[in-house]
Amino acid sequence: MLLDIKTEPVPDNGENSFSMTTETAEKVDRIVRMLTAENLGGVLLRSQHNFSWLTGGARNGIDLSRESGAGGLVVRQDGKCFVLANRIEMPRLLAEELPESDFEPVELPWEDEYASPEFLVDKARALLGQGGLLGSDLPLNANTRTVEAAVARCRYQLTEPELKRFRSLGLDAGQAISELVRTLDPGQTEREVAAQVVSALAARGAYAVVTLIAADERIKSFRHPVPTDLKWKKVLLVVACARRGGLIASLTRIVCSGSLPDELRRRTIAAARVNAQLLAATRPGATGAELYKLAAQTYASEGFEGEERLHHQGGACGYRTRDWVAQPLSAQQVCLNQAFAWNPSVTGTKVEETCVAFADGVELITATPDWPQISVKVNGRAYQSPDVLSI
Repeated sequence: MLLDIKTEPVPDNGENSFSMTTETAEKVDRIVRMLTAENLGGVLLRSQHNFSWLTGGARNGIDLSRESGAGGLVVRQDGKCFVLANRIEMPRLLAEELPESDFEPVELPWEDEYASPEFLVDKARALLGQGGLLGSDLPLNANTRTVEAAVARCRYQLTEPELKRFRSLGLDAGQAISELVRTLDPGQTEREVAAQVVSALAARGAYAVVTLIAADERIKSFRHPVPTDLKWKKVLLVVACARRGGLIASLTRIVCSGSLPDELRRRTIAAARVNAQLLAATRPGATGAELYKLAAQTYASEGFEGEERLHHQGGACGYRTRDWVAQPLSAQQVCLNQAFAWNPSVTGTKVEETCVAFADGVELITATPDWPQISVKVNGRAYQSPDVLSI
């Protein structure tokens, strides 16, 4: 066994018993095979999402405005693993994020790290000895090669422990938002609702990396509505991307005070039909271009031709809100056990859930039983999308 990592406990009703050693050893093996294919002696992983992925949920994020975290991981071609951090961060990483870890610690003076942006890179390169070129997930300098795309391919197929954690996160995120929106009253501002979304997710150990709120006419005006001081009156859209243990689950919910307008229902049903086609086609081997074309065709058949050009349809996810987005030239293929968040929208409405692609179809992980659903059959199988909730 290469690694033995313990991470923060994740609430899951006692279902989260698994061996971190097995999970991380499998991931290190993927990295080693990638290094061989890329002819690299090792790789430095500094991004917050890759740190969480390789460690099974540990965090190196201090400044969340940066993609890079505090410290990084080095995996050498021989499978040897190191954690590099300055003396400010190393004690916490070893005590709270990587206790009893097989990542060998390499502690650095913070003064030298701040004095030279190349210091951490030089230390990482020195760990390779004569072992070849250093790769990096973030752009560094001419003496390293950026290989984030190759690292991302190592992330795509979720392990069994990750699937358990993702299902738990999806369930919690869906329930948190479902419970919250039922307490909302017209007259609240978008900012006030956003603050409640953040709080509801935090209560379940999740961090809202994206919170979008739109009241009434703003739903029609903007596909990515950053919260404002506008008060909602009739219809409210709530979008949340919840991160826990590095994994991110995305979902959208719409609530309406009183009866639903007929046009809102018609458009939401159309979006659900696009979503059903995407869910049915999310099978291993399908390309992003094929999925985009299918969405475009379904919009047209529903009487909303061209809506796909007004907003992306979503795509692969996991440790990022989207690893890749389905678009006309996308050659990326759906992988087994890969997560996806589709978000088809028709002006004024949207549906969105997070799912995982298996050989026999997708599994929705953010859907909640008590939320109204729109059921659409594709090839004899029913696919569920969140309807607008009347409150």
